Amino acid sequence: MNDLDPQDQAVRRRLLLQAAVAFGLAGSLPTVRAQDAPAQLRIGFQKSAVNLVVLKQQGALEKRFPATRVQWVEFPAGPQLLEALAVGSLEFGLTGDTPPVFAQAAGKDLLYVGAEPAKPLSSAILVPPDSPLRSLGDLKGRRIALQKGSSSHYLLVRALHKAGLSWSDIQPVYLPPADARAAFERGSVDAWVIWDPYYAATELALRPRVLTDGRGLTGNNSFYLASRPLVHGHPQVVQALLAELSAADAWVQAHRKEAAQQVADFSGLSLATVHRFIARRPASPVRPLDAAAAREQQRVADTFRQLGLIPQPIQVADIVWQPGREGPALQAASRTAP
Repeated sequence: MNDLDPQDQAVRRRLLLQAAVAFGLAGSLPTVRAQDAPAQLRIGFQKSAVNLVVLKQQGALEKRFPATRVQWVEFPAGPQLLEALAVGSLEFGLTGDTPPVFAQAAGKDLLYVGAEPAKPLSSAILVPPDSPLRSLGDLKGRRIALQKGSSSHYLLVRALHKAGLSWSDIQPVYLPPADARAAFERGSVDAWVIWDPYYAATELALRPRVLTDGRGLTGNNSFYLASRPLVHGHPQVVQALLAELSAADAWVQAHRKEAAQQVADFSGLSLATVHRFIARRPASPVRPLDAAAAREQQRVADTFRQLGLIPQPIQVADIVWQPGREGPALQAASRTAP
């Protein structure tokens, strides 16, 4: 675990105060008394979750909540993470845009509590360097690897729509990232839809061609979700988490070299891979979802419903946390949620 030196600690304190101001907290950090903190806080994350990885490597939450047992659990993709959150094995985690839609449609009990800015450059449809596929229209009839219910699923849906193709025009091959890369290398699939850092690692190792990235197709948004007991019982802890994440991101922006090393140390990825995917990741402070973010996420949900890929329509706003309204508002939402 890496500790910050005294100068960086002062910088971090300043960044935390700035994050508190952004949340409208009167220039002070959310106060969490020891007796108000949860006994345990289990956090789900992926290798791409830079802000969470930095918090983990620096031990920031362990210092902020000394009476809380903080546990970190890594997942290969968002669907698996949200399944763990829904069954009570986690309290907090980060995923892309699509996993929460599938989780809500399946009746999973979870809440959106924060969002990072869009990252359209951080996911792509890849083909081998010698592939005959040159345009999105060439995907017709092809075998395409993707993680079902992930952000790559939505990117592929949007790409097919742009090309005038339907979902039935392709052969989706549902695989988690590690298996999908193996299939891609063997030539068992014609294309692979994937996100960073798997995208960056594959670029450096295999030199694939990028058929398209997310620009003009999807924001590739990232969302923080939490269990209802955490939000109901410890709203100030949630606010403190979002402030800590924003401070971590500001530290990353100011210390790219050190941040890349911390992510590499944790993940086992090469420094070159980490530098590549951090370079196309914009500044990513964390905020509660605003109306625009909820509307964009609703478009994701409506798209999958129209395709028949989720069983029923959902209202994203029903499970969006509104700070300061943890009680009746969320309880009413839970009664009306599908």
